[in-house]
Amino acid sequence: MNHRASPARGLTRRPLLGLALLAPLAARAGNALSVVIDPDARVETLYAEGQWCEGPVWIPALTSLVFSDVRRNRMIRIPDGGRPEPFRDPSENANGNTLDAQGRLITCQHRTGRVVRAEADGAFTVLAERHGTGRLNSPNDVVVATDGAVWFTDPTFGISVPSEGEPRASEQAGSFVYRLAPDGTLTAVATNFHEPNGLAFSPDERILYVAEAGKGPDGSAQRTIHALDVSDGRLSNERVFARVENGIPDGLKVDSDGRVYAGTGDGVRIWNADGAPVGRIPTDGPCANIAFGGPDGRRLYICAGPKVLTVETRVRGAGLRG
Repeated sequence: MNHRASPARGLTRRPLLGLALLAPLAARAGNALSVVIDPDARVETLYAEGQWCEGPVWIPALTSLVFSDVRRNRMIRIPDGGRPEPFRDPSENANGNTLDAQGRLITCQHRTGRVVRAEADGAFTVLAERHGTGRLNSPNDVVVATDGAVWFTDPTFGISVPSEGEPRASEQAGSFVYRLAPDGTLTAVATNFHEPNGLAFSPDERILYVAEAGKGPDGSAQRTIHALDVSDGRLSNERVFARVENGIPDGLKVDSDGRVYAGTGDGVRIWNADGAPVGRIPTDGPCANIAFGGPDGRRLYICAGPKVLTVETRVRGAGLRG
């Protein structure tokens, strides 16, 4: 159910990055970035009144972008060409969002420790809230495979960071990656991450990419994106796909050609499917998450702290639904 609140501030569309920035970046990347984005493309601000914007998802049925403002405990909708408006307020400190094959919105809620699905009548169906005998930590990011299985990460940010949820002790043995099978069976499929964050499938769903946002045994940030082979709902052959130069990797997305996009400390970093760097779309501060959308699936939305940005690309996002 959508809860109404006072109107959000108006839509702002002003160029942040134009030819003066994107063209040199493309040149330094050996024109690899220009395959993804025209050097003349402008990055525009759609929203600038958030605190920590996250979980963007394009919803074709609404012709809108929906995203979470985690620390303000609300979700916002921006209709294509329109003004921001409340979507859910409060949102249970919602974070990651995705669509299933029927176009239903699936959301990770930090505060409740749940993964929920919105039904046509506005009611919520709880998909996951416990594993074993304990509550989940704070589900963070979520994707749905073509077989209907729901995969999500469960770090501790929503129970350890007061502004992102409700502090409490973890009831799990760690921070895991889970798979919720179509029959409702919930399985921890990856248990050796410290704080798994964003995740995304390769276009053929044979590889799952997972961002490690936690610290290693020595207390240092891992700054790694891992790739794992997927077969019959199981993961194997874990390896480091890429290392992040600035900040930690957060949300992940993949385009139809298999390139991997990650929100990082200095913008959107992009790699080819073989792990070779493509380039960077810079942001003023840390970038939390990204999503492809728009009428043709070629528009990239970027959540960067208080802002939501957008830029037209030359590629299409993989696995778009609705």
